[in-house]
Amino acid sequence: MKSVVIEQPGELVLAERPLPQPAAGEVRVKVQFASICGSDVHIWHGHNPFAKYPRVIGHEFFGLIDAVGADVAASRIGERVAVDPVVSCGHCYPCSIGRPNVCKELQVIGVHRDGGFSEYAVAPAKNAFRLPDSIPDKLASMVEPFTIAANITAFLKPQPNDVALIYGAGPMGLTAIQVLKGVYGVEQVLVVDRLPERLALAQENGADQVFNNSEIPLAAQLEGVQPTLIIDAACHPTILAEAAALASPAARIGLLGFSGETCSITQQSLTSKELSLFTSRLNSNRFPQVIEWIEQGQIQPEKLVTHYFPLAEVEQAMTLFEKDPRTCCKVILQMG
Repeated sequence: MKSVVIEQPGELVLAERPLPQPAAGEVRVKVQFASICGSDVHIWHGHNPFAKYPRVIGHEFFGLIDAVGADVAASRIGERVAVDPVVSCGHCYPCSIGRPNVCKELQVIGVHRDGGFSEYAVAPAKNAFRLPDSIPDKLASMVEPFTIAANITAFLKPQPNDVALIYGAGPMGLTAIQVLKGVYGVEQVLVVDRLPERLALAQENGADQVFNNSEIPLAAQLEGVQPTLIIDAACHPTILAEAAALASPAARIGLLGFSGETCSITQQSLTSKELSLFTSRLNSNRFPQVIEWIEQGQIQPEKLVTHYFPLAEVEQAMTLFEKDPRTCCKVILQMG
């Protein structure tokens, strides 16, 4: 089978690999579509501290179960499934309280173990979620990106009367807009970014107001409006301090960032307003929820997809995703 392998940082190859066999409790998925995420690019360039090399990347993927291991019902063969990349132990403290995404022995498919940029991939059977026929194959790999927004909003508990501010109109910011508007009915969603093309996408995805802070600071444009809910989907270390300064008293701030750079913020800026700070990594069992949202038309993943590429052109696809944020949002690889 053909697989996209990062042999070592900077070295991406489309390699011929042996067909994997599912172990006990696992299924093998004949991958149909897989979408590119920023973390795939980070692994390629050696900027993901968790990746082990060589690695078959890809954690957003969809396909058909074509083989099962011991203890898995043979009736599952043929199922259309989206795969949750979070593999957890099930018994540590985080797992025991429903937070498998920060399991002490966490493994992420496509990061710690081989992923879905491949003609076939294996995964725990419990991580393969059956999809209704109403979700088309070409969009099915988009379930995973929306689980990130599902996870942070579960902490933030948005209300219709919130004034929500999202930093960043990239894929994560756009999924957050859709979830705030389509699922929670938030009436005011504000989005800030530095690229006009991305801000236009934000509006297409439901943003009520957009702000370009490339030249004029956001504070000067908000005209005293104090957001009650803020999501950092841009992940720059300077954002948290600004968010705290702009936030309404009693506001909630959600961080999706993974920067290793130092962030400077005072305790006073948080406690004086009694701000609530939430962090979120990956997703904790959000696949069924997102599948239901798509099925019910509350979110529209097709609004994020800008490009499709065959697997053979993966390097071109990854480069486009990385280098052209003005015209490119989500890029999906087709395996067949």
